[in-house]
Amino acid sequence: MNIDINCDLGEGSTAEDCARDALLMPYISRCNIACGGHAGNKETMAISLKNAANHQLNLGAHPGYPDPENFGRKSLQISEQELVASVAAQIQSLADLASQQGVALGHVKLHGALYNDAEANPELAALLTELIHRDFPDLYILGLANGAMEAAAKAVAHPFIREGFMDRRYLNKRQLSPRSMPGAVIEDFDHCIQQTLGLIRGDGFPSIDDNELTFTADSICLHGDNPNAVQIAEKLVDALQGEHIYVGA
Repeated sequence: MNIDINCDLGEGSTAEDCARDALLMPYISRCNIACGGHAGNKETMAISLKNAANHQLNLGAHPGYPDPENFGRKSLQISEQELVASVAAQIQSLADLASQQGVALGHVKLHGALYNDAEANPELAALLTELIHRDFPDLYILGLANGAMEAAAKAVAHPFIREGFMDRRYLNKRQLSPRSMPGAVIEDFDHCIQQTLGLIRGDGFPSIDDNELTFTADSICLHGDNPNAVQIAEKLVDALQGEHIYVGA
Protein backbone atom coordinates (compact mmCIF):
# COMPACT_ATOMS: atom_id res chain seq x y z
CA MET A 1 0.00 0.00 0.00
CA ASN A 2 1.20 3.52 -0.82
CA ILE A 3 0.24 6.86 0.72
CA ASP A 4 0.91 10.36 -0.52
CA ILE A 5 2.66 12.64 1.99
CA ASN A 6 2.50 16.38 1.27
CA CYS A 7 4.43 19.24 2.83
CA ASP A 8 4.31 23.04 2.51
CA LEU A 9 7.73 24.28 1.40
CA GLY A 10 9.43 27.33 -0.07
CA GLU A 11 8.17 29.53 2.74
CA GLY A 12 11.57 31.03 3.54
CA SER A 13 13.35 33.84 1.76
CA THR A 14 16.86 32.55 1.01
CA ALA A 15 18.70 29.70 -0.67
CA GLU A 16 19.68 28.48 2.80
CA ASP A 17 15.99 28.13 3.69
CA CYS A 18 15.50 26.05 0.55
CA ALA A 19 18.43 23.84 1.52
CA ARG A 20 16.72 23.10 4.84
CA ASP A 21 13.49 22.30 2.99
CA ALA A 22 15.37 19.86 0.79
CA LEU A 23 16.22 17.75 3.85
CA LEU A 24 12.51 16.82 4.05
CA MET A 25 12.14 15.86 0.42
CA PRO A 26 13.33 12.24 0.68
CA TYR A 27 10.43 11.53 3.06
CA ILE A 28 7.52 13.05 1.10
CA SER A 29 5.91 12.59 -2.29
CA ARG A 30 4.25 15.95 -2.85
CA CYS A 31 5.18 19.55 -2.06
CA ASN A 32 3.16 22.74 -1.99
CA ILE A 33 5.44 25.67 -2.89
CA ALA A 34 4.72 29.16 -1.58
CA CYS A 35 4.38 31.51 -4.53
CA GLY A 36 4.91 35.04 -3.28
CA GLY A 37 1.67 35.79 -1.45
CA HIS A 38 2.16 34.87 2.19
CA ALA A 39 5.81 33.88 1.66
CA GLY A 40 8.39 33.03 -0.96
CA ASN A 41 9.99 34.95 -3.80
CA LYS A 42 11.26 34.27 -7.31
CA GLU A 43 14.53 32.82 -5.99
CA THR A 44 12.95 30.46 -3.46
CA MET A 45 10.30 29.38 -5.95
CA ALA A 46 12.90 28.54 -8.60
CA ILE A 47 15.17 26.67 -6.16
CA SER A 48 12.25 24.82 -4.58
CA LEU A 49 11.00 23.67 -7.98
CA LYS A 50 14.46 22.43 -8.95
CA ASN A 51 15.03 20.60 -5.67
CA ALA A 52 11.57 19.04 -5.72
CA ALA A 53 11.97 17.92 -9.33
CA ASN A 54 15.31 16.33 -8.44
CA HIS A 55 13.50 14.32 -5.76
CA GLN A 56 10.73 13.43 -8.24
CA LEU A 57 8.04 15.03 -6.12
CA ASN A 58 4.60 16.06 -7.30
CA LEU A 59 4.69 19.85 -7.57
CA GLY A 60 1.96 22.22 -6.49
CA ALA A 61 1.24 25.89 -5.86
CA HIS A 62 0.57 27.11 -2.33
CA PRO A 63 -1.17 30.49 -2.62
CA GLY A 64 -2.37 32.44 0.38
CA TYR A 65 -3.54 35.87 1.39
CA PRO A 66 -1.06 38.46 0.05
CA ASP A 67 0.10 39.32 3.56
CA PRO A 68 3.72 38.32 4.21
CA GLU A 69 3.80 40.45 7.35
CA ASN A 70 1.42 37.99 9.02
CA PHE A 71 2.57 34.95 7.01
CA GLY A 72 -0.93 34.61 5.60
CA ARG A 73 -2.26 33.52 8.97
CA LYS A 74 -4.78 36.35 9.38
CA SER A 75 -7.92 36.85 7.32
CA LEU A 76 -7.65 39.85 5.00
CA GLN A 77 -10.61 42.09 4.35
CA ILE A 78 -10.13 42.55 0.62
CA SER A 79 -12.59 42.40 -2.23
CA GLU A 80 -13.37 39.16 -4.01
CA GLN A 81 -11.90 40.66 -7.17
CA GLU A 82 -8.60 41.49 -5.45
CA LEU A 83 -8.41 38.07 -3.83
CA VAL A 84 -9.11 36.16 -7.02
CA ALA A 85 -6.58 38.27 -8.93
CA SER A 86 -3.93 37.68 -6.26
CA VAL A 87 -4.45 33.92 -6.08
CA ALA A 88 -4.44 33.63 -9.87
CA ALA A 89 -1.23 35.68 -10.12
CA GLN A 90 0.47 33.58 -7.45
CA ILE A 91 -0.35 30.30 -9.17
CA GLN A 92 0.63 31.66 -12.58
CA SER A 93 3.93 32.99 -11.27
CA LEU A 94 4.95 29.53 -10.05
CA ALA A 95 3.58 27.87 -13.18
CA ASP A 96 5.70 30.15 -15.37
CA LEU A 97 8.87 29.32 -13.43
CA ALA A 98 8.02 25.62 -13.61
CA SER A 99 7.58 25.87 -17.37
CA GLN A 100 10.97 27.54 -17.68
CA GLN A 101 12.50 24.55 -15.90
CA GLY A 102 10.66 22.04 -18.06
CA VAL A 103 8.46 20.76 -15.25
CA ALA A 104 4.75 21.10 -14.61
CA LEU A 105 2.55 21.84 -11.64
CA GLY A 106 -0.07 19.27 -10.74
CA HIS A 107 -2.12 20.77 -7.94
CA VAL A 108 -3.06 23.77 -5.80
CA LYS A 109 -3.33 23.87 -2.01
CA LEU A 110 -4.48 27.01 -0.25
CA HIS A 111 -2.45 28.31 2.68
CA GLY A 112 -3.20 29.24 6.26
CA ALA A 113 -6.06 31.62 6.88
CA LEU A 114 -7.23 31.35 3.28
CA TYR A 115 -7.48 27.54 3.62
CA ASN A 116 -9.45 27.96 6.85
CA ASP A 117 -11.67 30.77 5.54
CA ALA A 118 -12.61 28.74 2.46
CA GLU A 119 -13.59 25.83 4.70
CA ALA A 120 -15.71 28.12 6.88
CA ASN A 121 -17.38 29.89 3.95
CA PRO A 122 -18.88 27.74 1.16
CA GLU A 123 -19.29 30.82 -1.05
CA LEU A 124 -15.57 31.58 -0.81
CA ALA A 125 -14.79 27.91 -1.44
CA ALA A 126 -16.95 28.02 -4.58
CA LEU A 127 -15.32 31.27 -5.75
CA LEU A 128 -11.78 29.90 -5.44
CA THR A 129 -12.73 26.55 -6.93
CA GLU A 130 -14.32 28.28 -9.91
CA LEU A 131 -11.10 30.27 -10.41
CA ILE A 132 -8.97 27.13 -10.47
CA HIS A 133 -11.48 25.21 -12.58
CA ARG A 134 -11.62 28.03 -15.14
CA ASP A 135 -8.00 29.23 -15.31
CA PHE A 136 -6.05 26.14 -14.22
CA PRO A 137 -8.24 23.19 -15.23
CA ASP A 138 -5.34 20.72 -15.23
CA LEU A 139 -4.43 21.39 -11.59
CA TYR A 140 -5.99 19.19 -8.93
CA ILE A 141 -7.17 20.87 -5.74
CA LEU A 142 -5.61 19.52 -2.55
CA GLY A 143 -7.85 20.30 0.38
CA LEU A 144 -9.52 19.13 3.55
CA ALA A 145 -11.31 15.80 3.34
CA ASN A 146 -15.04 16.22 4.00
CA GLY A 147 -14.80 20.01 3.70
CA ALA A 148 -16.25 22.90 1.73
CA MET A 149 -13.54 22.90 -0.94
CA GLU A 150 -14.21 19.22 -1.63
CA ALA A 151 -17.92 19.94 -1.98
CA ALA A 152 -17.22 22.88 -4.28
CA ALA A 153 -14.90 20.76 -6.43
CA LYS A 154 -17.51 18.01 -6.70
CA ALA A 155 -20.10 20.58 -7.79
CA VAL A 156 -18.05 21.44 -10.89
CA ALA A 157 -16.51 17.97 -11.35
CA HIS A 158 -13.01 19.24 -10.65
CA PRO A 159 -10.42 16.66 -9.52
CA PHE A 160 -9.77 16.80 -5.79
CA ILE A 161 -7.19 15.24 -3.45
CA ARG A 162 -8.57 14.61 0.04
CA GLU A 163 -6.12 15.79 2.70
CA GLY A 164 -5.85 14.37 6.21
CA PHE A 165 -3.79 15.57 9.19
CA MET A 166 -1.66 13.33 11.36
CA ASP A 167 -1.28 15.82 14.20
CA ARG A 168 -4.68 17.52 14.46
CA ARG A 169 -7.77 16.19 16.22
CA TYR A 170 -11.05 16.08 14.35
CA LEU A 171 -14.51 17.11 15.44
CA ASN A 172 -17.33 14.56 15.51
CA LYS A 173 -18.50 15.91 12.11
CA ARG A 174 -15.12 14.84 10.60
CA GLN A 175 -13.73 18.33 10.23
CA LEU A 176 -10.63 19.74 11.90
CA SER A 177 -10.95 21.00 15.44
CA PRO A 178 -9.89 24.65 15.81
CA ARG A 179 -6.41 25.14 17.22
CA SER A 180 -8.01 27.18 20.01
CA MET A 181 -9.64 24.03 21.43
CA PRO A 182 -7.70 22.21 24.17
CA GLY A 183 -6.18 19.05 22.73
CA ALA A 184 -6.61 20.14 19.11
CA VAL A 185 -2.94 19.46 18.35
CA ILE A 186 -1.69 15.90 18.87
CA GLU A 187 1.73 16.01 20.49
CA ASP A 188 2.24 12.30 21.20
CA PHE A 189 3.86 10.62 18.18
CA ASP A 190 2.21 7.24 18.81
CA HIS A 191 -1.18 8.93 18.66
CA CYS A 192 -0.15 10.66 15.42
CA ILE A 193 0.69 7.28 13.91
CA GLN A 194 -2.59 5.77 15.12
CA GLN A 195 -4.54 8.56 13.43
CA THR A 196 -2.42 8.40 10.26
CA LEU A 197 -3.04 4.65 9.93
CA GLY A 198 -6.74 5.25 10.46
CA LEU A 199 -6.81 7.87 7.70
CA ILE A 200 -4.93 5.57 5.32
CA ARG A 201 -6.78 2.32 5.99
CA GLY A 202 -10.20 3.59 6.92
CA ASP A 203 -9.83 2.19 10.43
CA GLY A 204 -11.53 3.97 13.29
CA PHE A 205 -9.67 6.62 15.26
CA PRO A 206 -10.88 8.92 18.06
CA SER A 207 -12.32 12.37 17.59
CA ILE A 208 -11.44 15.13 20.02
CA ASP A 209 -14.46 13.97 22.05
CA ASP A 210 -13.33 10.32 21.90
CA ASN A 211 -16.01 9.28 19.46
CA GLU A 212 -14.87 6.90 16.73
CA LEU A 213 -14.38 8.39 13.27
CA THR A 214 -13.99 6.39 10.09
CA PHE A 215 -12.94 8.01 6.82
CA THR A 216 -9.95 8.03 4.53
CA ALA A 217 -7.61 10.62 3.05
CA ASP A 218 -5.67 10.54 -0.21
CA SER A 219 -2.77 12.57 1.17
CA ILE A 220 -1.37 13.15 4.65
CA CYS A 221 -0.05 16.59 5.59
CA LEU A 222 3.37 16.79 7.22
CA HIS A 223 4.00 20.20 8.76
CA GLY A 224 7.39 21.37 7.53
CA ASP A 225 7.58 24.40 9.81
CA ASN A 226 8.06 22.26 12.92
CA PRO A 227 11.68 22.60 14.14
CA ASN A 228 11.80 18.79 14.39
CA ALA A 229 10.13 18.20 11.03
CA VAL A 230 12.95 16.06 9.58
CA GLN A 231 13.07 13.81 12.64
CA ILE A 232 9.26 13.51 12.61
CA ALA A 233 9.35 12.66 8.91
CA GLU A 234 11.96 9.96 9.48
CA LYS A 235 9.93 8.41 12.30
CA LEU A 236 6.74 8.60 10.25
CA VAL A 237 8.25 6.84 7.24
CA ASP A 238 9.81 4.16 9.46
CA ALA A 239 6.52 3.55 11.26
CA LEU A 240 4.58 3.33 8.00
CA GLN A 241 7.09 0.94 6.46
CA GLY A 242 6.72 -1.23 9.56
CA GLU A 243 3.05 -1.51 8.54
CA HIS A 244 4.00 -2.21 4.89
CA ILE A 245 2.86 1.24 3.80
CA TYR A 246 5.20 3.20 1.55
CA VAL A 247 5.36 6.87 0.60
CA GLY A 248 4.24 7.56 -2.95
CA ALA A 249 1.42 9.25 -4.80
